[in-house]
Amino acid sequence: MAEYAWPAEQLVAAARRGDVDSLTALVSGAHPNVQRFARSLCATPEDAQDAAQEALIILYRKVGTLRASGALASWMFRIVRNECLRRARTIGRDTAPLRDEARPSAEEEALQRLEAGRVAAAIAALPADQRQVLIMRDVQGLSGRMVADALGIGTAAMKSRLHRARAAVRGSLADVDGVRAGGGR
Repeated sequence: MAEYAWPAEQLVAAARRGDVDSLTALVSGAHPNVQRFARSLCATPEDAQDAAQEALIILYRKVGTLRASGALASWMFRIVRNECLRRARTIGRDTAPLRDEARPSAEEEALQRLEAGRVAAAIAALPADQRQVLIMRDVQGLSGRMVADALGIGTAAMKSRLHRARAAVRGSLADVDGVRAGGGR
């Protein structure tokens, strides 16, 4: 997998101040990372392309609101994640099936949506630091060292956050399963 570096903090700072050339270079430099985020988070290549484009438009329009130059990667990741989630929520409402034989049964489809929703809710309920590590490591597939470096923490701290995040998600999913299996009484 190719490694893409995020634009330098000096470039981000200049873009935040309104320098048009820096802003153009920032959007171009962030593009490969934003596309990679989108491909790893969105359900379809088309949604990934649209989410990446939307994220770059937001970057162009709102880079001045970015609080810290070093927060670009996490800010862009949140924008892409939110756009992919928005698109996933509208899939059922906006699309008609193309072929009946390619579709899972209504029951299978409902179970898949329920499971995906449960996992997404469990991840969304995590504290921000744990959620960020979990998504970068398990969803994006970044190495532990890359995640630690991107977040400015040590590898041990990254591993600890990842362990707590995974345990919390497992626990959250097990709690729901336990309530279902127990019948509620």
